[in-house]
Amino acid sequence: MLGSMGAWTAGEVLGFDLETTGIDRFNDVPVSYALVQVLDGVVARSWSGLIDPGRDIPAGATEVHGISTEQARDEGMPLAAAVSLLTDAVVSAGRRGVPLAGMKLDYDLTMVETQAVQLCGRGIVERGWRGPVLDAGVIDRHFDPERRGRRTLVDLCGHYGIEIAHAHDASVDAIASMEVLFALASRHDALRECDLARLHEDQIDWHREWAREYDGWRRSQGMIPMDPLDYEWPLVPAALSPAA
Repeated sequence: MLGSMGAWTAGEVLGFDLETTGIDRFNDVPVSYALVQVLDGVVARSWSGLIDPGRDIPAGATEVHGISTEQARDEGMPLAAAVSLLTDAVVSAGRRGVPLAGMKLDYDLTMVETQAVQLCGRGIVERGWRGPVLDAGVIDRHFDPERRGRRTLVDLCGHYGIEIAHAHDASVDAIASMEVLFALASRHDALRECDLARLHEDQIDWHREWAREYDGWRRSQGMIPMDPLDYEWPLVPAALSPAA
């Protein structure tokens, strides 16, 4: 039970998470997925599965999520079929006004967009998807900007008193990220009561402002500047991707 409080928290929310072959959202691919439907604060239905990425899964990635090349080949659905399934689910949610919820979804959604263009001919943007999205990381940074320390999903769960026993399992991570969002909503009336379309647009601004400040800090420390594409949220459209 995630907890119903009214406003968007009392409606339908679709949790989403991927585990992947690596950290390059333009060139890596998913090896598992989870979609979790929450109605009125209760998990009503979930879909999850392994994906055969059509390539070897690096040992470092397997160490993170536990999925080996052999397991993915034996048990996973073909990559093109999985991308089609995910694309349909995301686009359908958007058409119904259902928010897609997760953690650092600019990574997952950019990967879906990129793979959908390559494998299916059209990405979610071309199919008309425009959100809304609820990103636990973006929202947490905005409402608690002065808090020090790391802000991974595990860190957020610890901060908000949420148990997460098996991080980097797609279903576990999808549910945990929604629990973080509901915990945030319980603390901040402005978040809970905000119109979803407005909240989506606000997150675009919040992420861009954070990226600008973080990039400025990196430059001041003599570090490599951020990739300009990292300013984009909730995804990098295929037309802006490096391949394009």
